[in-house]
Parts: sequence; C-alpha cells; structure tokens
Amino acid sequence: MRWLALLPWAALTAHTAINALLLRRPRAKPTGERIAVLLPVRDEAERVGPCLESLLAQRGAENLTIYVLDDGSTDGTAEVVRSLAGDKVRLLTGAPLPDGWLGKPHACQQLADAAADADVLSFVDADVVLEPDAIASAVAEVRRAEVDLLSPYPKIVGAGRLVQPLLQWSWLTFLPLRAMERSPRPSLAAAGGQWLVVDAAAYRKAGGHAAVRTEILEDIALARAVKRTGGRIALADGSRLATCRMYDSWRELTAGYAKSLWASFGSRSGAAAVVVVLLFLYAFPSLAFLGMTVAGAFEWAALAFCAYALGVAGRAVSASATGGRAWPDALAHPISIVLFARLIIQSFRLRARGGLTWRGRAV
Repeated sequence: MRWLALLPWAALTAHTAINALLLRRPRAKPTGERIAVLLPVRDEAERVGPCLESLLAQRGAENLTIYVLDDGSTDGTAEVVRSLAGDKVRLLTGAPLPDGWLGKPHACQQLADAAADADVLSFVDADVVLEPDAIASAVAEVRRAEVDLLSPYPKIVGAGRLVQPLLQWSWLTFLPLRAMERSPRPSLAAAGGQWLVVDAAAYRKAGGHAAVRTEILEDIALARAVKRTGGRIALADGSRLATCRMYDSWRELTAGYAKSLWASFGSRSGAAAVVVVLLFLYAFPSLAFLGMTVAGAFEWAALAFCAYALGVAGRAVSASATGGRAWPDALAHPISIVLFARLIIQSFRLRARGGLTWRGRAV
C-alpha cells in the first residue's frame, strides 16, 4: 500500500509524456497570405543582427513584410537595422510611452497598427533567430489547427540550463494541452512572448495589445484576451524552427525573471502554495532518500528514490520533446526547482521594495 504514495508523481510524469506526444509540431507549407513580422527593439544592438538576418531569409511566405520599431534605443540599434536591411524593412520610431502603458505592449501595438492590412501577425523578440521555413510553418499550423493564436516555443540557449527548461516543463507537466485548446476559459491559457503568431482579425477583436497594456506577462494576457472574445489558442514545439538566447549570464536571468515572476501566480499566497507543492514533489524526495538511507529505513528510501526518478523522467521527457538537453540536466531537477523557488521569492521581495526595472524603465 505504501507504493500507492507514488501515484501523484506517476500521474504527472504520465501527463507529461502524453502532452509530449500531442504537442503540435508545425510543418512548412507555402502561403500567399499577407504576413506582417513585427519586431520591437530597445537597446538590442548586439542581438538584433542575427534575428533580422533570419527574418530576411524567410521562404515560403510570398507576401511578407517586416516591421521593426525602435523603442527609444540609446545604443545604436536603429543604425544596425538600417545597415543590415536598408529599405527591405519598415523601420518605425516609437512614440513616447504614455501613462498607463508598459513598454512592450505599447511597442507591439504600434507595430500592429502599422500593419493594418495584414492577415497574420507574427510577433518576434530580438533574441530569437528563426529557421528559413519558420514563419510559413507557423502560419500553416495556425490554419491547420484552426486556432487564432499559436505560441511556438523556441529552443532556449544561453545561460540558465537548470532554470530555463522549466518554462516548457511546467506546461507540459501541469497543463492539459488539448483541453486548453478546446476550452473557452481564459484562465486556461499559456503562451510565450518570444514568438507569437496570431490571426490579425482575431487580434483586433481581442483589443490587441491595448487590452493588455498594463500586463507584465502580456503574452499570456493576450492569449486570454483572444479566448475571452471567442478565439482559440494553441502551444507548439518551435525548437526546430527557432532558437532564443534570452540571457547570457545568471545576473541577466535573475533580473529577467524577477521582473515578471511575481505576476505569474495571482497573489503571494498563490505563489507560496506553488513553491511548497513544487518543493515537496520535486526537491523533497531526493533529501528524503538520503535521510532514510542513513536512518536504515530502506523501504521508505526506495519510495523516495522512485519519486525522485519519476520527476527526473518527466524532466527528461519534456527536454526531449522541446529540443532541450535531457541528460545529465534532468538529474539535477531538484536543484532546478530550488533555484526557481528562490527566484520567485526574490521577485516578490523586489516588487515590495519598488525595485523592479527592465531596459531602464520601472516596472
């Protein structure tokens, strides 16, 4: 009967495996739709080059226009864009940030307004590099799946090997993907703002980024807005189509996560509950295994080891399904969870002190 205690770990790992099998994987198909690729940039002189070159190399999209909005950069980002693209892109100068708006939603809304005649909008961050068939594949998946907003998660590279894969692992483990697609509930939604592809009519019906102008997690908020107005959303594995170098150091990663993690859980109590559950499920078993082994309680030690192993298996399945590194990183899953819990706590502390900033702006 003691082995029944493993049911939560077994169920979550099985759910991860099922989601991995069901995960959408876009395939290339030429399209003649009017596609607007929208790239907001702010102090991205060191990163925008590879991103822009990959956008200029897109194929299979016969009617594609690239819009870049320079949002008050002070490092020569606009000059880099001009030197690479010349008149091949429409370079916009961002308007001053109005009261009641955060920077990224404001930049994205200006880009969408400039692409008023587009059928499909593809929002891309400057740290994303796309494969040549990426845009055509993503648009084809939007139409094939009959959804209004698609979030193809890129392969994450750079700093944070222990923490960054938790983005994909979290929704593969805890979110029923097909139920999310079918459900009209806005609360059942996930998205990654590094790369979003959305039907232009559905975007405007949802209110665009103006509807999420104050949201730190504007990507998830936009997905919810699309659902709220009758649209459908979906997640996809974009690891074969795009890479994203979000952070180059642990310091950058900490700052990036701290600015937004506090908004992910609704409240302090909600965040505390998540932290406790994650630590119990994925950090405690490894400690319990060591403690029970030393104490000579070998049956309990075996149970704890099996719980740890199931957690590792779920992490490995997630990594394999999304282009990540399964081994040996999955073995350190308990450490990943502890680091993630620390980042959540730090995010709430900084917010309480009013110390959250990003790209030189207060959050």
